Amino acid sequence: VSIMAWIIWSARPVQVSPSVVVPSTLTSGQDTAAVPVFDENRAADLRILAENNSKDVESRVALGKLYFDAHRFDQAIPWYEQALAVAPNDVDVSTDLGVSYYYMQQPGRAVAQFERSLEVDPMHAKTYLNLGIVRAFGLQDLNGALTAWERVIEIAPDSVEAIAAQDALDRIGSVHGSKTNGATVSGQS
Repeated sequence: VSIMAWIIWSARPVQVSPSVVVPSTLTSGQDTAAVPVFDENRAADLRILAENNSKDVESRVALGKLYFDAHRFDQAIPWYEQALAVAPNDVDVSTDLGVSYYYMQQPGRAVAQFERSLEVDPMHAKTYLNLGIVRAFGLQDLNGALTAWERVIEIAPDSVEAIAAQDALDRIGSVHGSKTNGATVSGQS
């Protein structure tokens, strides 16, 4: 789920800013054509389950995912936070929470959540991929993004995440006219 933005971005034309290639879907908001219809009845049923059992992680995760998939990130956040309060080591929920923070214009909070995810699972490729996206496009930290994307390729070289990370490295390298693997981007410290 959390690489959805990456897939949308890599299939679209990009805009060039002075310091970074910015995915148009990340700067202009949501791609409404890709947003599924929100199932209010399902959400109501899940809310009842969650309200009736404070330890029910599954209903909270399902609600978070339902809102996340509908691009209602502000509504996904509390459900993901509640799920993590009960099951703090669910790295996928933690990473989706970080992505939700990013979409709510909170890149610093997103990075902090990804760092928490990596404390739980230091080999979680999806987290590193998203960390790179947020560092590049949310914080304008290209060197941090390059490091994260190189880590994806190192730990999961045959994964979908590695393909996306390599694509990002190639795109940034072509825009900045430099080799990105292991090197710093000119103008970045």
